[in-house]
Amino acid sequence: MSQEKIRFKNSNNGIEMSAYLDLPENFDKSQKYPAIVVTHPGGGVKEQTAGIYGRKFSEHGFVAIVTDASYQGESGGEPRQLENPYIRTEDISAVIDHLTTLPFVDNERIGAFGICAGGGYTVNAAINDKRIKAVGTVSAVNIGHMISKGWLGDQDMKDAVGSLQFGAQARTQEANGSDIVQMPMAPMREEDTPYTDLKEAWEYYHTDRAQCSTSPGYGTARSLTQLVTYDAFNMAEIFLTQPLKVIAGSVAESKWMSDDLMERAASEDKSMYIVEGANHMKLYDIPKYVDEAVSQAAPFFQKNVAELEPVEA
Repeated sequence: MSQEKIRFKNSNNGIEMSAYLDLPENFDKSQKYPAIVVTHPGGGVKEQTAGIYGRKFSEHGFVAIVTDASYQGESGGEPRQLENPYIRTEDISAVIDHLTTLPFVDNERIGAFGICAGGGYTVNAAINDKRIKAVGTVSAVNIGHMISKGWLGDQDMKDAVGSLQFGAQARTQEANGSDIVQMPMAPMREEDTPYTDLKEAWEYYHTDRAQCSTSPGYGTARSLTQLVTYDAFNMAEIFLTQPLKVIAGSVAESKWMSDDLMERAASEDKSMYIVEGANHMKLYDIPKYVDEAVSQAAPFFQKNVAELEPVEA
């Protein structure tokens, strides 16, 4: 296996994207390979969990591309750390646009895989973009519902009106010359949350476990004016028709979002795999849990992407 760091122009917004392209063993550029687009969590970057999964998929014969989102990581765009869910979703289709220009990628054999909010964005992209032949998620988060319903899914959505107001106020302040108003994408301190998953998110993003200079842990508060009302699974019951593999930890407090995805997806071929003993964050980088997740995801993509019959022109 080998890895190349690449840059390409985002076909949606013109931003220069930074990505890792993971190539399978004995890669031959004269051949055509199946590919998987791997999408990182909200607030994450390609050097963290998404990069781990990208390398794992290349070990199973796929070309894997792991991209920093527009406005984040080493990709371009201002304001920095914008987390607009519609742009995040469109980024996935822009990555596929780029893949179709690579002569060694088979355009008819492209899958998509996402972690946390990246899982929600991946689902939303697949609802709209049928070039995605199969969809996989791990610790999936529907980021709009996470904000409006809370981490446990037990809050009244009407209570999120305050978040909309905060986002709107941030936009006004910035339009009138203030610095970018920030909000945490994961707890900035361990004591900032009562939830086990999110305490571990603090550890993941803010200690040596996975801290990265391009992943500062905050987003733009203006993003709330899109995030609060966003439903990553919108119309999944009609248009999410591709094969679907949902992977979640048995003790993940976020599992209700994976359950919701399974219930709503129209896919005739859909299944959930539960990793016993794992919570939300342990599926990011703890080897035994990641390896178990890949042991399910890789054969799924092998069957539903790699083994697809060629389509006649």
